[in-house]
Amino acid sequence: MSLNSVIKYLSQQEAIDVDKQLFDECGFSVDQLMELAGLSVATAVFKSYPLTNLANNKVLVCCGPGNNGGDGLVAARHLRLFGFDPQIVYPKPGRSDLFQRLVKQCQQFDIRFVDLSTSFQDYPLIIDAIFGFSYKPPLRSEYRQLLQLMKEASDNGNSKLISVDIPSGWNVETGPPTDGETPVLNPECLISLTAPKLCASQFNGRFHWLGGRFVPPTIIKKYEINIPSYPDADQCLLLFSKNN
Repeated sequence: MSLNSVIKYLSQQEAIDVDKQLFDECGFSVDQLMELAGLSVATAVFKSYPLTNLANNKVLVCCGPGNNGGDGLVAARHLRLFGFDPQIVYPKPGRSDLFQRLVKQCQQFDIRFVDLSTSFQDYPLIIDAIFGFSYKPPLRSEYRQLLQLMKEASDNGNSKLISVDIPSGWNVETGPPTDGETPVLNPECLISLTAPKLCASQFNGRFHWLGGRFVPPTIIKKYEINIPSYPDADQCLLLFSKNN
C-alpha cells in the first residue's frame, strides 16, 4: 500500500518555516511537540516490529544533541511502557533544562544509558534519532563513529534500523551523502514527522510512517501538505509498506 504520492514532501526551508509557525502562531511549546512526536515514533516501532517477532526486546536508541535526539529520548520512555527494553546512546547531551528533564524521566523508568563500546549487533532494533531536518553537512567527526556502528549492525542484517524524520547524515533535500566520508545509512523504517522531507523520496526501505498528529488545518492549507486522515485514534499513519 502507498500514500506517498498523496502527501507533499517539504524542502528544508519549508520544514523550518512550518516548525516556526507551530511555535509562534499556533502556540505549541517545544516539549509538547516533542512528547507527541516521540509517542508517534514509539507507536510506529511497536506496530512495525511486534515483540513476538523479535529475538529479544532490546532497542538501542541513538540520540543527537538537538530536538531529533529529544524525540528519541521521549520514544525510549514510551517504548519501555510498550514492553521493550530500550537503552540509549547519547554522546553529547543537551544542556537545557528540557533535555535534563528528559534524561531524568528516562532514568526514572530504569532506562540505561550506554556508550559506543556497547555491541550494536546485540540489538534487534536500532533507532536513529541523531539529526533532523536542520542538519547540514559536513558530518562532525564525533558522530562519524556512531553512524558507522549503526550502519555495520544494519548492513550485517543483525539489526533493523529505524530513522526518525530523516536518516542521519542524509542531505534533507537530495538524500544519501556522496562525500565518501559520511557513512550512508539505509534504514528499513523511516518515520517522517509533521510531513515527509524531500529526501524521503530516496527512501527505499520497508516501512514509511508519518507521525506527529498535531498539525492544525491552517498550516496544512497554507503549505498544501495534504496530510491524509489518521486512522481512528492512532498516533502514526502508514504511508508505504512492502513485503520482505
